[in-house]
Amino acid sequence: MSSSAGHSSQGLLARWRDWRAARGPESVPVRDWVTTSGGQPTRIQGYDVTLLWVVLTLMAVGLLMVYSASIALPDSPRFAKYAPTHFFARQALYITAGLIAGYCTVFIPMSVWERWAPWLFVLSLVLLVAVLIPGIGKVVNGARRWIPLGIMNFQPSELAKLAIAMYAASYMVRKMDVKENFFQAVWPMVVALGVVGLLLLAEPDMGAFMVIAAIAMGILFLGGVNGRMFFLVVAVLVGAFVLMVTFSEFRRERIFAYLDPWNDKYAQGKAYQLTHSLIAFGRGEFFGQGLGGSVEKLHYLPEAHTDFLLAVIGEELGFIGVALVIFAFFWMSRRIFHIGRQAVALDRVFAGLYAQGIGIWMAGQGVINMGVNLGALPTKGLTLPLLSFGGSAILMNCVALAVVLRVDIENRQMMRGGRS
Repeated sequence: MSSSAGHSSQGLLARWRDWRAARGPESVPVRDWVTTSGGQPTRIQGYDVTLLWVVLTLMAVGLLMVYSASIALPDSPRFAKYAPTHFFARQALYITAGLIAGYCTVFIPMSVWERWAPWLFVLSLVLLVAVLIPGIGKVVNGARRWIPLGIMNFQPSELAKLAIAMYAASYMVRKMDVKENFFQAVWPMVVALGVVGLLLLAEPDMGAFMVIAAIAMGILFLGGVNGRMFFLVVAVLVGAFVLMVTFSEFRRERIFAYLDPWNDKYAQGKAYQLTHSLIAFGRGEFFGQGLGGSVEKLHYLPEAHTDFLLAVIGEELGFIGVALVIFAFFWMSRRIFHIGRQAVALDRVFAGLYAQGIGIWMAGQGVINMGVNLGALPTKGLTLPLLSFGGSAILMNCVALAVVLRVDIENRQMMRGGRS
């Protein structure tokens, strides 16, 4: 009895397979509504709402902490002409402009960005050259990194991060058939990266170059470049960084100060920011001193509202506050990578590689800034994405993440049977 039933079920399975093969591939059904466990219909979201809320929450926390970190700055002669709410109002303006720019950006299809990618990269190179021209670029603390635009100072290196992500993704799509050949696939990209590096080091802005190099190399690796070629290029970049440190007394001193920050030789010099950042984290302990209770922001910790904002978060909100910020960055970066992998799986290689490049940007720059604040990495002039004070950084972060949101929207449209 059981034997005959088994043969019968196998026959039905075979006939079902034949019927499916005769019908051909089925299209993905389009469903606008699903039913929750409570029986109530709920509309399928057209974009990742959670990702959007995490980004908005990080910017809101950043705005609050920028206000807390900068409210006492007018007591210093350097900022005597500013109101206590100056940096808060400017940051609120930058966030508003960034959200408007992001809202407009999300309506631009990825096919348009793919066509514009090389030209966007050229524009970033032009601006990186322009910022070095006396009379155009603005010098702050010995570095020529900004172009004054009246309402804000624009930093071309922030645009270069977005541009290199798009250009590298576009480049890998165009060179997909020759990616096993070093000179045809990798060498032109290395030359482009080298030109960007020379322009950034002339400002100087080694931190931005490190982030841009990580974005470009990450996209090359994820795009399928031969492993041996990839590690060869990485070795060349690492060697270049070592040579820059070796032959630059200023950078050498930073490394020594990082290795021994409490040494009397460095504590009041190159390691001054690091030592006061560590003091801020120590004062914060587990639950913090309370919002507004930071002492280090009272002219002890330089650049508390920009590069060292995490130290103020640690002092006022404690380990809990820092852990929540780190978790938010981890979740956001992981989600961006997931969107990128999803796009690649849907045969949208440019969109997928771009999204993963932005994930590298957010995660890499976040890790570097956090590492500097915590004393795990040498001091670099890099802000914490979405949180630190800065107009061009917030603007470019919002635009970059809006394009990622566009990638997610098109992914969902395709999975629901539509066209991207």
